[in-house]
Amino acid sequence: MIKDDFAASLGCLTEPALARLAARLSDIEGLGSRECATVVAATRESLIGALHGKLGRLLLLELNAARVTGRLDAEDSAQRWQQFSAMSSRLEFWHELVAHYPSLLKRVDRIVEHRCEASLRFARRWASDRTHLASLCGDTPGELLELAFGAGDSHRGAETVALLRTEGGRLVYKPRSLAVDIALGRFIADLVVEDGIASTMQVPRAIAFSDYGWTEFVTHRYAKDDAELRDFYRSIGHWLALMHILGGSDLHAENLIAAGPSPIVTDCETLFTPMLDPRPSGLGHAYDQAAELLRGNVMGIGLLPSRAQGLGWRGVDNSGIGMLRGEQPLLPQPQIAKAGTDEAHLGMAMVEAPIAQNHPSREPVLARFWPEVLHGFDEMAAHLRRLDASGRLEQRLDYFADCRVRVVVRHSEAYAELGRMLWHPVSLHQEGPARQRAYDLLKKMADNMPIAPGDPAVIEAELDDLIDGDIPYFDTLARLGELEGPGGSRWLARRNLIEASLNHWRAADLQLQRNIVQAALVSAYIGDGLLPDEDSLLPKQVRGGQLDHRRRYQAETILRQIAAQAIHGEDGSVAWIAPVAGATSWSMQPIEQDLYNGISGIAVLVAAYLRETAAKRANPVEGLDLLLTSILHTLDLAEASRQRLEGEAIKLRPRLPGGFVGLGSQIWTWIILAQWGIDESHSLKRACSLADHILEAAAADTTNDLLAGTAGAIPPLLALANATKDSRYLTIACQLGDMLCERARRRDNAGIYWSDSRWPEGVGGFSHGATGMGWALSKLARASGKTHYQETADAAFAFEHALFDADAQNWIDLRKTENAATTAAWCNGAIGIGLAHMNLDPSAERPSTRLLLRRAASATWRFGIGLDHCLCHGDFSAWELLEHAIAAGEAPEGLTSAYLKEMLLTGLEDHGPRCGLSRDIFMPGLMTGVGGVAYQLLRMHPDSQLPSVLTLEH
Repeated sequence: MIKDDFAASLGCLTEPALARLAARLSDIEGLGSRECATVVAATRESLIGALHGKLGRLLLLELNAARVTGRLDAEDSAQRWQQFSAMSSRLEFWHELVAHYPSLLKRVDRIVEHRCEASLRFARRWASDRTHLASLCGDTPGELLELAFGAGDSHRGAETVALLRTEGGRLVYKPRSLAVDIALGRFIADLVVEDGIASTMQVPRAIAFSDYGWTEFVTHRYAKDDAELRDFYRSIGHWLALMHILGGSDLHAENLIAAGPSPIVTDCETLFTPMLDPRPSGLGHAYDQAAELLRGNVMGIGLLPSRAQGLGWRGVDNSGIGMLRGEQPLLPQPQIAKAGTDEAHLGMAMVEAPIAQNHPSREPVLARFWPEVLHGFDEMAAHLRRLDASGRLEQRLDYFADCRVRVVVRHSEAYAELGRMLWHPVSLHQEGPARQRAYDLLKKMADNMPIAPGDPAVIEAELDDLIDGDIPYFDTLARLGELEGPGGSRWLARRNLIEASLNHWRAADLQLQRNIVQAALVSAYIGDGLLPDEDSLLPKQVRGGQLDHRRRYQAETILRQIAAQAIHGEDGSVAWIAPVAGATSWSMQPIEQDLYNGISGIAVLVAAYLRETAAKRANPVEGLDLLLTSILHTLDLAEASRQRLEGEAIKLRPRLPGGFVGLGSQIWTWIILAQWGIDESHSLKRACSLADHILEAAAADTTNDLLAGTAGAIPPLLALANATKDSRYLTIACQLGDMLCERARRRDNAGIYWSDSRWPEGVGGFSHGATGMGWALSKLARASGKTHYQETADAAFAFEHALFDADAQNWIDLRKTENAATTAAWCNGAIGIGLAHMNLDPSAERPSTRLLLRRAASATWRFGIGLDHCLCHGDFSAWELLEHAIAAGEAPEGLTSAYLKEMLLTGLEDHGPRCGLSRDIFMPGLMTGVGGVAYQLLRMHPDSQLPSVLTLEH
């Protein structure tokens, strides 16, 4: 919303207090008259912004009421807007509202009072301290010329960071203790000066007083050459290793500024974050063991790319080294629609994510410097280990003993959302019920997050802060650990946080942490695609002969590796730690239940391997039958845990419906297991139980796609209807089809597409785009006999066809807007497009199918081989498409099935299976891990009848 829209309306609420502030400022010795005016102007700006965010909806509601009731009687809509603006700019208007909103003016008065008092404190400190601040800005500051409050959230009586421009330079005022900043600066200086570590990491120079301080203003600067870029990213690795031992967190994009070769952390108050024991997940002992290994890992620092899951920020990477331009979804932002008229109302606009100053280059190619980040992490981690062995590390950690550190007990976004709820007009009308709802939400959060306060007194104090317009703030001395919160509240037992962080770091598996760093870097990129500038995995010389022996050996090796990496729980459950793909991002965690990279995919692989072993088409691997039993037990535990929570009336987030990440993927898994005779009755029962939740999942779905969205649930439901002979699953599939048809958008004469926050204008391709949705609707049309599904599918294929670039002889990937980039992958590109149409026309009887297959095979052979081995975007999905093309006589000239297999096997022998964007990270999963490679190796046997996972065959 634009605050100027109601600035005049809100001015009458602030001007009396601002006049009193001006009078009190004039009494401060050493504060000039122009400086007084500067402080008042900054306070006014801050107040109007804060009040507009809280009262904008109320004013729009009252505008509509005034129009409907006839209080506005001017001739036209614009004049009635002006009439309302004049009406609401008088105090009488606001006093009239008290009858309907009893607490309104009391709340407003507290916000105004707190912000004016905070401004007065700032002015007094500025007047008394300015002569001591020359070292921070290069010269005596002189007169205050410009001032802006509100650089960050407001805490503890409307205190906010302030940015200053003075005659002598720029400065930053922070209304908190800066002892921790100074201690961190000293710690880094020791590493560089005493230990000789070549690092460019820095914190701003600071001057600290008792409970506030001043720092230099850090100016963003791009690196001048590759040498400075390497220094920057190597020092990012240093920061990761250092913050791991210091328990650092909250180092998001706005807290990191790139100054040439130096990554400067501008706000380091959140060190020594307490790590409390997690509650049992209900997903099995193995899952909990895996989670314990990951507790307090480097992802919590905030520097590494990670995409948000919450509404409003879904898919956004706000990390210190992420937030890449072109890799962020559009965000919904409230705005006043039809402003300037009496029909003004609250609307939403999709806007680009804000650009921070965390990048050292204008167009950062983060993937180029991943090795530098890893090198820096390894270097600093090894040095800290040596320091610890010598006894010097503990001595240096004592620098922080008496520093106050902040602990973020709940995400600021959660607080902000609750704050908006508490200031909603309905909440202002009935404060009691609104406050109770907010209390219940905070209490429920505490039930799920051990660090979140569950003490009723603390929660009430948090609510008081939110109603007063502040984000609750908790801090403590690092050596004490008992948190001091809003209103003098206390939370957590005493413990030495420095000692706890050190002990946790000593017990940490540094190789696992390194793997997490490497795996997390992929989340900076929004697509499933491939790394730029990777060396080809194609063999320089293809080796022929002994194809079956080599195929068996490679598959056996992968299955043994997967079994060896499993974490087994005492309850018979099993887990793996790997990079996990969610709907919006990747993260290193215990794998979930899905088919894409989760336990369902491994269940299909292990069951398939046992099936092929029984048929003498695979080498035996001991223990796989017991592993499959553990896998199925783990899947049962996950479902039982969810049912238990639902039985306790705990509202859970709806699951994704998709065919690879979601309910559809698990339904397909159980159907396949049933067809293979693995506890057929139980497997079908599980599939049916999951199908009962599909409609709820689809109603909450925003992606619509095959991978995680509504389209992906249709093929598994059709398979379930066929397996059970129960028509209600076809009915559910039709309901999903209707949803897809309703959600489709038409693009002139170029077909239809589906929009989501990542790609509002739609994309092509199989996993996320129009091809996959058209494919699902085509299958539904055949199963149901309803022609409108096929009509919609044909329009989706028209959208796909319009993306074919005749010059490049490939399909344009709309996720990559530069240079009309094309891709040849299953997820987004030629492989998935070709497989979708071959699945619909297996014999390639239609000339259009043959033309499309020829084009897809050609693009795949030119662009889709040698970059990766995985199914999602690698060689072993390319193999499946090219085999179709060879069989149909539409393959690139001279390509034979034997040569294709020899080439892929030679590549595996030369490099080992290399999967995913982080090639050196073990990934057991089916689609971006080694599991899919093994599955395709099984299918390479000419007698294998294993279904294609790429098109969810059954």
